[in-house]
Amino acid sequence: MTAQTQTTRTITASRTAPGNAADRAIKRRRVLDILDASGRDALLLTSNTALTWYLDGSRVHISLAGDPIAALLVDRTGDHLVTFNNEAGRIAAEELPADVSLHTVPWHGPLHATAAGLAPDGNPLLEGDVTAELRAARQQLLPAEAARYAALSADAAAAMTDVLGEATPDTTEFELVSRLAARVVAAGAEPLVLLCNGAGRSDFRHPLATHSPIGRRAMAVVCARRDGLVANVTRWVAFDAGSPAELDAEARIAAVEADIFRATVPGVRLNEVFTEIQQAYERHGFGPEQWTLHHQGGPAGYAGRDPRVTSAVTDTIVLNQPFTWNPSGPGVKIEDTVLLTDSGLQILTVDERWPTTEVDGRGRPLTLRP
Repeated sequence: MTAQTQTTRTITASRTAPGNAADRAIKRRRVLDILDASGRDALLLTSNTALTWYLDGSRVHISLAGDPIAALLVDRTGDHLVTFNNEAGRIAAEELPADVSLHTVPWHGPLHATAAGLAPDGNPLLEGDVTAELRAARQQLLPAEAARYAALSADAAAAMTDVLGEATPDTTEFELVSRLAARVVAAGAEPLVLLCNGAGRSDFRHPLATHSPIGRRAMAVVCARRDGLVANVTRWVAFDAGSPAELDAEARIAAVEADIFRATVPGVRLNEVFTEIQQAYERHGFGPEQWTLHHQGGPAGYAGRDPRVTSAVTDTIVLNQPFTWNPSGPGVKIEDTVLLTDSGLQILTVDERWPTTEVDGRGRPLTLRP
């Protein structure tokens, strides 16, 4: 099936595509470099991560749990976005960069096959064939998207301060995450992950909320997406002074994080950082197996983790690359979204109202005690 005639933009939009023309030109050059290296003339992008990165923040989803409602063919003549006919009006009015052509298929039509059919030979390079190359292309944030990321991260941190600052021991986990969801959505973002564990569930490191009151202490986690970028943050709230064991564990997990931050420098491979993570847990009294009990985070940006770091991930760290590391132990976890700049790691998920302590020269979050 061939694509239908290019859609004309006739709708007055209350939102305009967030993309920056200068940043988009650089991204297109990076994709053309991938085509050059592979000896091909077209690449089909189909994942939310790749599409939102390449379109520089356009929203190409309806259901947060569903597949994108668009596919994009990049070839040497230009960029060609294919979407369903019932989505084309919004896409054209609010999400489409000026230099991207828009084509439609029926809402029940073959989206990917139609986009692939736009390739000169009908057989484009597939996204899955160049996963590592595309990941490398989006490692380094460009100026406009770095600014958008910093603004989103600040909004996510502020939501945590506002909501946890108003919590009480009787607040239920569902009440807490629903308030966080409201704040995230009000900021124009999408809550991709909302977690909470009260005092009775602190052993769970991915705690989906329940109707239980949070009790004397609780952890909350937010992963919020806006303009394609995902900010990740964890915070703790407590209604007592904390036990000596809890305070000691909080200090030690912050020390683990500090070791990870010191290892996050340009030119280092991610598997080398992973080795440092494993050693840091043992160095700070959590034992040699602690890293096996939860993922440790990794590069961030247009995916929650891009990718999660393991011993098999050999990507090389670059300047202006975002990260979210999340070391954790029994009853403790620390997590912020950061950007590696030429002056070192910059913490993005910051709200100056949140209490901090200095760890290795950086302000790191303490447990909030309202």
